[in-house]
Amino acid sequence: MSGEAGLVAAADGTDLSGIPDIGVGVVGTGFMCQAHVNAWRTLPYMAYPPPARPRLRGVAARLLADAEAAASRYGFECSYADWREMVADPAIDLIDNCGPNNIHAEVSIAALEAGKHVLCEKPLGRSAAESRRMLEAARRADGKHMAAFNYRFVPAVRKARHLLEQGALGQIHHFRARYLQDWLADPEFPRVWRLQKALSGSGVLGDLGSHIVDLARFLIGEPIVVNGRLKTFVSERPLPENPAERGPVDVDDAFVALLEFDNGAIGTLEASRFAVGNRNANMFEINGSKGSIRFNLERLNELEVHWRPDPASNSQAGFRSELITEPEDPFIEWWWPVGHIIGWEHTFVHEIHHLLDAVVNDSDVAPYGATFEDGWRCDVILEAITKSAADGGAPIEIEYAP
Repeated sequence: MSGEAGLVAAADGTDLSGIPDIGVGVVGTGFMCQAHVNAWRTLPYMAYPPPARPRLRGVAARLLADAEAAASRYGFECSYADWREMVADPAIDLIDNCGPNNIHAEVSIAALEAGKHVLCEKPLGRSAAESRRMLEAARRADGKHMAAFNYRFVPAVRKARHLLEQGALGQIHHFRARYLQDWLADPEFPRVWRLQKALSGSGVLGDLGSHIVDLARFLIGEPIVVNGRLKTFVSERPLPENPAERGPVDVDDAFVALLEFDNGAIGTLEASRFAVGNRNANMFEINGSKGSIRFNLERLNELEVHWRPDPASNSQAGFRSELITEPEDPFIEWWWPVGHIIGWEHTFVHEIHHLLDAVVNDSDVAPYGATFEDGWRCDVILEAITKSAADGGAPIEIEYAP
């Protein structure tokens, strides 16, 4: 890793002599860059002591002016108009790929081949074939690789995973998930890159659907059969560079899918960017033989639970809400006193802490972090949903190549 080990001791006496610096290069300067940089800068003093201390070495954008503005705003040492120059920088140990979907593969593969560790935003590739090439590059490389499914790092979601691992819910019967937003409901919203298949690969299916597909795999297991439907509601939108003209929208605005899992459970998935009134509602519910749990990202610090009552008891039916801010709850030891909630942005701190721990201690990113294999498997499922939709919702068996 770049740089020297950390200072011998912090002000509170903590021994920091073994903490290395790690040079970070970020590709892209948009929304996800902002979220990731906030996490890189927050990590050293919250997840304390950190596995490594991030050094914001470089940021790359298509336009040098954008990279320079991001470098000035966020404190990067260098700015690049060509991400290839940044990948070649020997002071950079880890590439954080926050660019649009159409550069996920090229940048990540080049970074892995250059000996860098890679964190890549989701969906991993624009297709299963593209993400497969990324996975094969990762298997050949020595660096760690992670697909940025940050919802695995919500304390309530992680607690749900632990409950499932402990068998607290018994035999799992149902999983249902919805990810609903409404930012495209206005037909005059411009045709941004997410609405162009060549750049994004898909619409809401890859943007929001990838998250709930990953949560289905993370919490329940492997889907073996899917049925899907896709729908585009607005086929043309104003061009951002010339609002008087309109361009075609060739991706989906909404999807629904049925799942059958390898453990016998069944499930439903739904995502839309036309669900008026839903700002960022990522919700799931799991029903088992002993109880049920449900979660809504818009109430990120809460997990609703219900345990099947003992017939001899006087326990009440119905869900109750638990606040996931106790010291023993996942990740909470890094933050505030009991009852003081955390936010969406903190999930990225948890995510990069996990990746840095894997880098420094040569531990596995899986199973709690999503590897490039998880990203590829997610894309295989997304592609099966697309294939089913093209065939009128016919069932499609999930098949993973060796």
